[in-house]
Amino acid sequence: MQTPSITNSLNTFLKQPNIEASPAWEFINGQAKQKPMPTLFHSRLQRNLVNTINNKSKAYEAIQELRCIVPPFSPVPDIVVVKYDRLGDDDGPLQGSPDWLIEIRSPDQNILDLQKKILHCLSNGTKLACLIDIQRKQI
Repeated sequence: MQTPSITNSLNTFLKQPNIEASPAWEFINGQAKQKPMPTLFHSRLQRNLVNTINNKSKAYEAIQELRCIVPPFSPVPDIVVVKYDRLGDDDGPLQGSPDWLIEIRSPDQNILDLQKKILHCLSNGTKLACLIDIQRKQI
């Protein structure tokens, strides 16, 4: 994982060539941070949740690791769930907050950082957010 770096603005951050490297970079509170590499259990849970949601819903699509533009943040939640009519034909980030989001806490992730990201999305249109802590077996 790369060390955090200060970036002046969201626009400057979005022009950086490396932000889509794996794992993706996020821009939260004026700071660029690379997401941690997911563990085996994290990856399996993420895949299973996406598959379950997509198999049960006709109006929404669950997508892994989709960049969202929610000024002045650019989060990349583990899972976003978005109404189909919000997903246009253009490839690129989701403009605005996802309808739902799911974050799966990695062992080395700061829970307060995840909460800030979730609260920002909730205050900008996200209707439902879940924070899953695999180690503590809590949602």
